[in-house]
Amino acid sequence: MTSREPALSRRHLLAGSAGVIAAASVPSYAAARGVPGQLRDRLALTDGVQSGEVTSRSAVLWARSSGEGRLVARIGTGRRSRVVRGPWATPDSDHTARLELQGLTPGRDYDATLWFESADGTRGEVDLLRFRTADTRPRPTSFVWTGDTAGQGWGINPDLGGMTAYAAMHATRPDFFVHAGDTVYSDGPIAPTVTEPDGQVWRNEVRFGVEKVAESLREFRGRHRYNLSDRHVRRFYADTPVLAQWDDHETVNNWWPGEVIDDERYTERRVDVLAARARRAWHEYQPVSLDTRRGRGRTGFAESRIYRKAERGHHLDVFCLDMRTFKGENTPNLERRRTPVLGREQAEWLVREVRRSRATWKVISADLPLGLVVPDGTDQEGVANGDPGRPLGREHELAAVLRGLRGVPGVLWITADVHYCAAHHYSPERASFTDFDPFWEIVAGPVNAGTFGPSSLDATFGPRQVFARAADYPNQSPRGGNQFFGHVDIERDGLLTVSLRNTAGQVLWSRELAPR
Repeated sequence: MTSREPALSRRHLLAGSAGVIAAASVPSYAAARGVPGQLRDRLALTDGVQSGEVTSRSAVLWARSSGEGRLVARIGTGRRSRVVRGPWATPDSDHTARLELQGLTPGRDYDATLWFESADGTRGEVDLLRFRTADTRPRPTSFVWTGDTAGQGWGINPDLGGMTAYAAMHATRPDFFVHAGDTVYSDGPIAPTVTEPDGQVWRNEVRFGVEKVAESLREFRGRHRYNLSDRHVRRFYADTPVLAQWDDHETVNNWWPGEVIDDERYTERRVDVLAARARRAWHEYQPVSLDTRRGRGRTGFAESRIYRKAERGHHLDVFCLDMRTFKGENTPNLERRRTPVLGREQAEWLVREVRRSRATWKVISADLPLGLVVPDGTDQEGVANGDPGRPLGREHELAAVLRGLRGVPGVLWITADVHYCAAHHYSPERASFTDFDPFWEIVAGPVNAGTFGPSSLDATFGPRQVFARAADYPNQSPRGGNQFFGHVDIERDGLLTVSLRNTAGQVLWSRELAPR
């Protein structure tokens, strides 16, 4: 960043910027309702600030207010800046709001000062957000990923300093963060204390929304606010853009659309009802773009799409999947017919967009692992089924995707979900289904949840476990240090180094991958 660089002109920020233009034209919320709008107290930023969906030319800014107010941001690079007024935060959105910016300059560091403005124009509490846009030139870039936050009753422990794994990720200074699912555990109550197997007492901070399973929209929202109350999470999000996915625990364990759960903890047992509330809360609390195109999945969901591509400059495109919304019923997963986990539309989108990508690396972030067997009682939750033969059930869909990606260079799969870390190499030489190119799948997580594993691998697509680090015993608490995240570093020439690390920041495994 030098004085010679153009610093966020009006053309850069507003030209072609549907998100910002729309936000800037929103009328006063109080005026629209005919309310005088005099707020006695300055509006506070209750849950920190976030950025997300940051590409070479766009970004989403997020914050939550203590009351009704309009989100305002001063955006700048270097000495020049511009104030942009966004939408109103109202009770309908739980006082969350986001600004969608377009026309940013690639490869630039941006400062964004955020606050909420009351109806009478009073400026509220101010906080600073930093992010860097992706570079369209061949420049180095890096990111981290993990999943599974505050699961199995292991919440924010003040005795240990809170969710310290987020501080370990922050210390690597990544350009962005992929949260690969289970961003919250709506189905896992958090008690004030938990006695560990060795007799130590784990002490949790407890706030509204975590003391029971989430059923109401208010309770689902409380789950997200709980995680954002951790100081390490807030510091990380304040200068690390997020690409967020969802999986099952945002709603309930191992769910599929149309399911009616048999769980006495719930008074509302229709998963479609719970998932609609969970999805709304997830969208309100994640810095994601709003896609108003209605999907073709089952009814009961918000008008938005979770699967998407994030363009991250010359060397990198990230494809975030949604393996929950279109997923079929959990069965033994041995059907001869194609059964969904991505759904046909998403599977075709993935093949089409990866093939179109001109980036050196195409990273596919899946919220379920590909070859690990993940049982759900006597049924199967994941893609794999434990049968080493030809593809059956959900494996048909994966086979179609892998076949469609043949000949595409630089494909890397990342995931979380299983609460341990591993590196898997897939090759047709070891597989029953052979119509695909070799690839790597790297598994990370959890970030603040119980540790498990390892799981068995299904041989259909020829996976080989090259590395794994799992729990010392099932549901080991974060105190044991077996919490994991992945790190990707791409050099100027496109050389990619992927590593798995623990909460101390120690590199447990790494591999260099050369671009083709």
